[in-house]
Amino acid sequence: MAHHQQAAARSTRQWAPASSRVAIIGGGISGLAAARKLAAHDPVLFEATPSIGGVWKNCSYRTTRLQTPRPDYEFTDYSWSNRDDPSFPTHAEIVDYLEGYADAFGLWRYIMLGARVVGVRFLGAPDAAFTDLWSGSGKAQLDGKPMWEVGVETGTGDSATVQWYKFEFVVMCTGKYGDVPRMPVFPKGKGPEVFKGQVMHSLDYCKLSEPETVELMRGKKVVVVGFKKSAIDLANECAQANQGEGGQPCTMLVRTLHWVVPSYSIWGLPFFLFYSTRFSQLFYERPNQGFFRSLVCGLMSPLQRAGVSKFIESYLSFKLPLGRYGLRPDHPFVEDYASCQMAILPEAFFDMADRGLVRFQRAPDGWCFSETGVVLDDGTRVDADLVFLATGFEGKDKLRSVLPDPFRSLLVNKESSMMPLYRGTIHPRIPNMAFVGYVESVSNLHTSELRCRWLAGLLEGRFALPSVGEMMAHVEDEAEAMKRTTRFYRRHCISVYSIHDSDGMCADLGSATLRKRNCFAELFAPYNNQDYKEQ
Repeated sequence: MAHHQQAAARSTRQWAPASSRVAIIGGGISGLAAARKLAAHDPVLFEATPSIGGVWKNCSYRTTRLQTPRPDYEFTDYSWSNRDDPSFPTHAEIVDYLEGYADAFGLWRYIMLGARVVGVRFLGAPDAAFTDLWSGSGKAQLDGKPMWEVGVETGTGDSATVQWYKFEFVVMCTGKYGDVPRMPVFPKGKGPEVFKGQVMHSLDYCKLSEPETVELMRGKKVVVVGFKKSAIDLANECAQANQGEGGQPCTMLVRTLHWVVPSYSIWGLPFFLFYSTRFSQLFYERPNQGFFRSLVCGLMSPLQRAGVSKFIESYLSFKLPLGRYGLRPDHPFVEDYASCQMAILPEAFFDMADRGLVRFQRAPDGWCFSETGVVLDDGTRVDADLVFLATGFEGKDKLRSVLPDPFRSLLVNKESSMMPLYRGTIHPRIPNMAFVGYVESVSNLHTSELRCRWLAGLLEGRFALPSVGEMMAHVEDEAEAMKRTTRFYRRHCISVYSIHDSDGMCADLGSATLRKRNCFAELFAPYNNQDYKEQ
């Protein structure tokens, strides 16, 4: 009986009207948050796959876990049932949590599953993107006039059909990960075509079952290209599959070093003390901060790097065998944190390395394929039967594939390679469209949820946007601030000024920016999603 009740509660939308107010493209965390906050507009959410969950459902390994503590990765109005559990949630737990969120707020009625968006057409005037005010007025005009037409493919094979729907506003939540793999480019005769073994991107590996992954890797000489979260998790699974007789070590090909962290505790102190309080974020540059604060940040910069960064680095060098394996970066820890490059290690990862199941090969100058494996630019050869490319994804290409010109060419700032998004949501040159899920922080869920609340306020007319010129200047200053903080600024990461970022959205909405009970807590207590509950 309970199963039938749940199935009835999860009855999804089977059709959409020819013309509606709001479309949401993507059913991951950002898409669900958008559906929740924009429910008053009866949105239509198009999800290409047969289930919600986004990257957690379709682009995760069997051992993949969240890198954020459980209580910091929850919606403000829907808590984990086991939020006191200190372990990092598995990807399966996160999917269950998201499905529970959809259950709790009846979001299924907005969702069309198996509905793949193949294109978007602009219905507005040709010069609508080149006005002084965004969308011509600085507001999201929901006045019954469609601005976009969305092409949606349903069915498979010969039965697939494409139908076009009109909307006044479109929210892009297709995400930065999955769907489009980032593939390294090689000179002719030095790419995968010359390798006699098997080459697989991590995206394809995600689609395999556990028995298939074990069978694929057991007894094989495996090379994993990369040293970020997905590469580390993949090498960990390879080591697990190759324990015992006949097992072969997995070699990680490391081009760029980044700091890795075993837990959110540094010399016994909670990690939030260093980056997630108002006091700690006073010492880091933020966008559009003015001359006086820029001067203070310039004076405090040596303390940031010689103090906080060195303190954390000393712990990591003590706790982890980074020096022994040649994995200690030569840049300050804050540069990885400020660019969302820091990775949380799987439990006992370096134990696998100590047992010889994981090896590390530096390739700072590049590499290419050979018949028997890979060759580094210094001539070092690494034999392999199987090469995994954990080289990331091209999430912006998903957007380019559906957006029409001229918006496709405006999507990314050519100098910074980042999307110029005001408040991390609105592209000043693309009218009546929002982008959620393209800004990173310690908790991407919180970042997306607050942006969806801000977007709901915009659609409700609670505030108007600055001029296009002012918004472009704001996002350009944001890129410059990130560039001065970290050499890896090409990721839109707000980790070292997340509170200031949230303050701006709260101010737009007319909500309080100071959200603690007293001055001491305001300065020294961590800010998290629970501080931003609806007031």
